[in-house]
Amino acid sequence: MAPPAPPLVASPSYGRPRAKRGYAMSALLSGALPRSAPGSGAAFPDSGLDAATASELIRARLRGDCEPVRNLATFLTTSIEPEARRLFDDYANCNLVDREQYPAVDELVRDCVRMIGALWHGDESRVVGCATTGSSEAALLAGAALLRRWQARGGTGGLRPNLVMGAGAHACWQKFCRHWGVEARIAPAAANRLGLDGASAAGLCDESTIGVIAVLGTTVDGRYEPVAEITAALDALAQRSGVDVPVHVDAASGGFIAPFLDRELRWDFQLPRVVSINASGHKSGLVLPGLGWLLWRDTSWRRPELGQRINYLGGDETHYELSFSRPAAPVVLQYYNFVRFGFAGFRAVHERCRSLATQLAARLRGTGRFRLLSDGSELPVITLTAGSELKLEQLAMHLADRGWAVPVYALPGELIDVEVMRIVVRSDLGAAEVDRFCAAVEEFTAAVN
Repeated sequence: MAPPAPPLVASPSYGRPRAKRGYAMSALLSGALPRSAPGSGAAFPDSGLDAATASELIRARLRGDCEPVRNLATFLTTSIEPEARRLFDDYANCNLVDREQYPAVDELVRDCVRMIGALWHGDESRVVGCATTGSSEAALLAGAALLRRWQARGGTGGLRPNLVMGAGAHACWQKFCRHWGVEARIAPAAANRLGLDGASAAGLCDESTIGVIAVLGTTVDGRYEPVAEITAALDALAQRSGVDVPVHVDAASGGFIAPFLDRELRWDFQLPRVVSINASGHKSGLVLPGLGWLLWRDTSWRRPELGQRINYLGGDETHYELSFSRPAAPVVLQYYNFVRFGFAGFRAVHERCRSLATQLAARLRGTGRFRLLSDGSELPVITLTAGSELKLEQLAMHLADRGWAVPVYALPGELIDVEVMRIVVRSDLGAAEVDRFCAAVEEFTAAVN
């Protein structure tokens, strides 16, 4: 006898009924599941299924999740061209770390580093870098390099090292501090300034500071921190006190936007105090997850003691990344994007995203119900808050019922009482979808007294 049909619950992310997790699709499988079958509980199955049944079982379990292209919570790329998809699939089984067996793939890494270095105004003969699994790994490695450099200079006689950042810095930086025993010095957030500025950065630095993190497009509100202002304030600090602090730029999202759209902005290796930069290839680099890039101004900032020699893959190579085995496909896709789109193509993609974001912001502002913290004019991100009469959580549920996933969260630090909603406009969002999203918001606001 077939097991009972699974109960239906409302999906928190998509808003339509779906099979409750932990149940197999009994009607589909018609009793074909073995005892302790996949999907029926935590026990390992006694026997397997045929490939088609196993595949459909997994698809059925995941069917209620939000459609990735309608997930406006994520910065990550969710759509790529068919040719890119085939290329990605073809190289998913190549191990990026195995340089001896895949030397051409390793050369793609080097070419990508050279191209990104030029994009960020690095000296082609000096800049070095590596591919990581994302900006979080890049941040951990960059932080470790700053710490080693500080230690090599003698430290401060046993005092605890610290790292300075703004309240809008990504959580990975506090994770670095926690795991490496570094004090996280976070500049207080203010109503008109969530991120770090020059005065707050310089005011937190001392001889125990291993570096300052400047963020080019925060996850919290999508705005750029003033990197040039921060470096100028640190230059002045060094002149008057001798406290000489390097800057790492976390350009996870902005690193592949600012070079194309904000060419007059000085934020990268043009500023002598900037010693390293990270960016996420799987965000505005238009690559599927997961890929990050970390570049250093030169080898002295990469720190040779962080390298690990490996000879059991057939060659004798030094590796700086924290992770080891991982697919080469994201790097292959990154190089494909560079040669497929070129500078003009990347600029066109990001111009369109920014244009759609600013149009969306204007329409939301036009309802008279929201206050915008960011309007898409830097990262293509809109962050908004509302008065007490309009509950953002209820708006998010209303949008989920219409297929849209948007996050609602509290701002960090001193602004924790402020609740905001964030909308990320990515390359696979079209004008028609923006119009439908706005219509769903306006439907909700019209119904609220």
